[in-house]
Amino acid sequence: MAYLDNRNTRVIATGLGYPEGPVWCSDDSVLLVEIKAQCLSRIASDGSRKVVASIPGGPNGAAIGPDGAAYVCNDGGFDWITIPRPNDSALVISSTQPAGYTGGKLQKVELESGQVTDLFTGTAVPPAFPPGFPQSYQPPFPLRGPDDLVFDKDGGCWFTDWGKQRPADRDITGVYYVSPDGSTMRQAIFPLNAPNGIALSPDGKWLYVALSFERRVLKYEVGPGGTFKPNPRTLDGSYLVTGAFAGCSVLDSMAVDAQGNLYVATMIPQGADPTVNGGITVVSPDGEILDWIEISLDHSPVPLPSNICFGGSDMKTAYITCGGTGQLISMPSRIPGLRLNYNC
Repeated sequence: MAYLDNRNTRVIATGLGYPEGPVWCSDDSVLLVEIKAQCLSRIASDGSRKVVASIPGGPNGAAIGPDGAAYVCNDGGFDWITIPRPNDSALVISSTQPAGYTGGKLQKVELESGQVTDLFTGTAVPPAFPPGFPQSYQPPFPLRGPDDLVFDKDGGCWFTDWGKQRPADRDITGVYYVSPDGSTMRQAIFPLNAPNGIALSPDGKWLYVALSFERRVLKYEVGPGGTFKPNPRTLDGSYLVTGAFAGCSVLDSMAVDAQGNLYVATMIPQGADPTVNGGITVVSPDGEILDWIEISLDHSPVPLPSNICFGGSDMKTAYITCGGTGQLISMPSRIPGLRLNYNC
């Protein structure tokens, strides 16, 4: 039996400006960011859209913190490519670093007022490497393109920096940690190539990171205060979950179910072909590929699913943002999603 039932896919909203970072709320609405439209929006269960806050740049990921506010990774924006499609709506794809780029940010949004506050905009404190681990990656680098985030049970925030791409080069970046009191941002893991989705295991012991272009998911054993316990058998301290994704898949963000399985948004699995559907790859904690759920909507290709979250009173509804086609969809889940440490 499939982990997600794509035979019962429901299109909730259309016309969104590259949606990402879905967060299910108890009133059955979904908060999400729109990267191209530069805002945080709330999508009601009937599909109606309300802009919660205007967020200039590129709001790329969202999560609810322990104070009930939304925290947003802002990547600083993109140049955008619009690809016309015969007999279908155009496909929108993020591209290179824009001319007006001023850097990446971690931001806080008060949901009632829509007030946006910049929390961190520059350089982190140095990494807290374990004894004996190479110390060569200091000083830490400034934020370039913050992407996705997750809060631990103590209120600390882990987030990825995907970096920015230019015509002839791109950034090498990493993973950051913000202390529970919000006073310190630490460069926790470096270097990584396009770290994107990030999630914690149900017991909070393992931090998962998806590398977009390497088609790998790594995990790190979490230590106190934004540190990790390195794998003594690898050069970078990571553990490989899997690199066995189909074809030429590009990995985006992910979610975790109550059993600890990962649900990874998987784009353009046959390379740069926008006529091929993307989908969700389900991976066990041990790295076994459990399922591939293709996203297909009325014969209209959906090549760029960007993120997934779980919701519903029983946590058995998967909400998926389809970035390039501007849609929010849902489908039933066989296994309940993991309840996050903080939610809307």
